[in-house]
Amino acid sequence: MSGIRNSRTRLLTAAAAGVIAALSLTACNDGSGVRAEDAPTNASATESPSAATSSGSGSSSQDAKSAPSGSKQSTNAPSGNGKSATGGKAVTCEGSHTKMVAAPLKRPVNHMLLTVTNTGSSTCHLYGYPAVRFGDAQSVPPVIQDSHPQAVVTLAPGEAGYASVNLSAADGSGSHGRTEKSLAVYFQGPSGTENVGTAARPALPAKGVHIDDSLKVTYWQQSMDDAISW
Repeated sequence: MSGIRNSRTRLLTAAAAGVIAALSLTACNDGSGVRAEDAPTNASATESPSAATSSGSGSSSQDAKSAPSGSKQSTNAPSGNGKSATGGKAVTCEGSHTKMVAAPLKRPVNHMLLTVTNTGSSTCHLYGYPAVRFGDAQSVPPVIQDSHPQAVVTLAPGEAGYASVNLSAADGSGSHGRTEKSLAVYFQGPSGTENVGTAARPALPAKGVHIDDSLKVTYWQQSMDDAISW
């Protein structure tokens, strides 16, 4: 039995010596440490991690980490929200951001010119025609249908639009003639069937203006010449 134990002891001693010898053989000659025996020896093993990441055609986890979280698109891109060239959204013209002047004309006779100027900061649209009310009138006069413009009158800030009012019959044939000293002008919306915003109240001459039942108005016009041609 002692002989068997001695044999096992010698075998273990020899195995331990073999392991020590193997470790000594793998030591780097330059003293930098132990070389990994299973490291690949081909050229790709020397490629840096950053180079390997950039060579891929798809996105990688490194790409995701490098993008700041919560990054946004550039705010310089057009918003496409229908704004006017002046930077504000185009609105309907009405009394709160316009100034109106009512001026009786010598020619055509018995006519009055309405001039409305956009005093706001945004472009505005003059829809339809002015709904004029002289004094305590309960209704507005009709519009001259043939004066309908080809396009909606549009006023940039500082620009003016025009309409004329035929106050009375030039030949005196109108009925219920009277003198009025106050005027309210209401604006229409896109549908042309409603009043919108604040009315304009332009001043009339101190002596007033003479009107009769032939009273009528033109549609809003882009030019004064078009307005007074009716």
